[in-house]
Amino acid sequence: MKYVFSCIVFLGFLVGGQAQSYILQFHDAQTGAPISGAMIYSDQLDEMPMSGMDGRITLSIDSAVSVICMKEGYQTDEILLSSKDSIYKVNLTALQIKLDEVMVTEQYESDFNSTKLQNVDGFGIYAAKKSELINLNKLLTNKASNVAREVYSSVPGLNIWENDGSGLQLNIGARGLNPNRSAHFNTRQNGYDISADALGYPESYYTPPLQAIENIQMVRGAASLQFGPQFGGLINFQLKEGPRDQPFEFYSENTLGSFGMFSTYNSIGGQKGNVNYYGYLSYKTGKGWRENENFDQWGGYGMIDWKITEKWDVKLEQTAMKYLAQQPGGLVDFQFNQNPRQSLRDRNWFSVNWMLSALTTDYRFSDHTAYNGRFFFLHAGRKSLGDLSPVNRPDPGRERELIDGSYKNLGHESRIIHRYTIGNQLATLLTGVRVYRGQSNSDQGLGNDGDKPHFQFLNPKDLETASYSFPSWNTAVFAEHLFNIKNGWTLTPGVRFEFIHTAMDGYYKQRVLSGNEVIVNKRFNENKSNGRSFALLGLGIAKKLNNETEAYLNFSQNYRSINFTDLAIINPSLKVDKSMKDEQGFNADLGVRGYLWEKMLRFDLSLFYLRYNDRIGISYLTENDPRWGDRLVTYRTNVGDARVWGIESYLEADFVNALNIENKAVRWHGFLNLSMLDGKYISGGTDVTGKEIENVPPFNLKTGLQFSWKRWSFKYQYNLTQQHYSDATNSIQVADATRGIIPTYSVMDTSMSFHYKNLLFQTGMNNLLDKHYFTRRALSYPGPGIIPAPGRSMYLTVGITL
Repeated sequence: MKYVFSCIVFLGFLVGGQAQSYILQFHDAQTGAPISGAMIYSDQLDEMPMSGMDGRITLSIDSAVSVICMKEGYQTDEILLSSKDSIYKVNLTALQIKLDEVMVTEQYESDFNSTKLQNVDGFGIYAAKKSELINLNKLLTNKASNVAREVYSSVPGLNIWENDGSGLQLNIGARGLNPNRSAHFNTRQNGYDISADALGYPESYYTPPLQAIENIQMVRGAASLQFGPQFGGLINFQLKEGPRDQPFEFYSENTLGSFGMFSTYNSIGGQKGNVNYYGYLSYKTGKGWRENENFDQWGGYGMIDWKITEKWDVKLEQTAMKYLAQQPGGLVDFQFNQNPRQSLRDRNWFSVNWMLSALTTDYRFSDHTAYNGRFFFLHAGRKSLGDLSPVNRPDPGRERELIDGSYKNLGHESRIIHRYTIGNQLATLLTGVRVYRGQSNSDQGLGNDGDKPHFQFLNPKDLETASYSFPSWNTAVFAEHLFNIKNGWTLTPGVRFEFIHTAMDGYYKQRVLSGNEVIVNKRFNENKSNGRSFALLGLGIAKKLNNETEAYLNFSQNYRSINFTDLAIINPSLKVDKSMKDEQGFNADLGVRGYLWEKMLRFDLSLFYLRYNDRIGISYLTENDPRWGDRLVTYRTNVGDARVWGIESYLEADFVNALNIENKAVRWHGFLNLSMLDGKYISGGTDVTGKEIENVPPFNLKTGLQFSWKRWSFKYQYNLTQQHYSDATNSIQVADATRGIIPTYSVMDTSMSFHYKNLLFQTGMNNLLDKHYFTRRALSYPGPGIIPAPGRSMYLTVGITL
């Protein structure tokens, strides 16, 4: 953290000049009456201010700006605000013809790969929040393999687990949060939940294919007020829609890659009358970089969006996904150093089935008020089959352990957004309610002793290990309000009230074997119920330094329930504390962001502080084993209170603009993504207090260049992640490799594409220098032990649009 103070000084640097106030007075050109609800737009303004009942809008800006004036039912007008005048009378002329539909598809087309979210975007308020909007259409990456370090290269502070080269699951964490299946984020698709169980098992086994995604919205911990209490924040995959200007379009993208990888993605979409539709079918298969790493995945999605009236819109969506993957298991340290591609497990399998339905309705009551309702239903399951014993012991060839999880969840979320004026300043109120009912089941017992993926229990009526049912209920009410104050200040207070009830009903067994004979077999029944309610508070403050930069400050409380797997899964490599408590804390951000030198450089530099009370982690416990006597075991419990703070920075330069290159066919960008973090346990047991927090790389760097000329595009990216720990006790190395150091690693990626008419040709190489490294030590699946990251691979993609 030796650069912290210099970065703080940079954050304190204010760019700007003396702001000037302008008054726009809107009148009907024919009657002269004031016009309320008129709006102005400019790409130099974060919002679209609206006139009040007196027809007035007051602005405070630093320099001359051209704005577009608009009002439904009137012709648009464009005026230049300059220092010559301070009061402008805007006469709008009523339209003489009726338009069937007026659609604003995008407010500002940025040439950068990512931007922040607008202060008010759709049915969300994002003012003063740490946010990113990743534009997938501008990214040159291996979409078939979903390489997360490339996709999220513009998001600082992320720790990414690379379990395999298939991209079946997304494993990202931020600010020291566990990356496992992105469980610390509220993961959504088109605004509704896609994780297994939002309360007790928020892990995401499903990730939409990158070819289907229009953009990815990310909001850090401050998303706890609008989207759920998670510490990580929000990830929302905004899927594509059918083209609005034609009735039918077909797109096919097919990829061949190293190690038997084949991927095909095929979509249709279009607009017919008031109905827009889109759908895709995808298939992906491969053998993997390591032995015993075969996979097959099918996916499909269908959407119909019917604009019933000018004010009422209804969208129906259906998503399906299934995959089967063989898991090669983990390695101990000397085995990884010897040959990271080897596998000591050939009987481990993993299967997922995901069915997700959603109904969304939008209704516009007026120019000021709109409603959004989302109904969603998940029917899904995951099954794992194999040997969970420590990898430093050979597979005994006995019956395998089978874990069967099923999830049926139904939820509804309603939001109302209302824009109005306080004096001459635009204000926005967002209120909402969420109702959620979850039903998760977890069964664990013996499967057969073969090596095929037969996911059937030997004794389904009397499981040998555990069987639990987890019903859950959740009701939440939330509100945020955006106040625009004079001289470029905005204030955004918010509150969320949570009512949570979780329960568990089932049993687990304690079984001890001596050879093939069961010498201990005890059953323990459990029936628990836990209801709690609490409020989360937040506040955001932002100040426009000039038309293109702002400083922001945000604080938001967070909360996380105990995972069902912490209570129900029996793992021979791990003992779980049955009396664990929920986790709670807060996120705070202070930063400055925007553009410099006429949009030659986009930047976002910030300091953050994350407080994490009753953090769940890994410690040690001495217990008596009937066979071996006292032994030291891995223990998962509330290890203590923790804090993480650091610097997150992102810079992206437009070299074409900087060098004043007039050739419009050239696009040349470079980026630098740097985070420096410091995480410590500040209380807890003597084995963790003062220790570094696990999953916190002190230094994380991503940098690269992307160049386009006419139909050609090239990209290079370099990633460096510093050594860090995998458990709270800061173990260096243990015999079964489930805990220890994650060594420093670096990796390079490169891609090239060529477009010709309706054809796309793309190729590239991931892990260019074939580095051998790992990002994870697993306690159970897909391990236990070290999970090597994929080595060098190549791919070739051909796409066609008809």
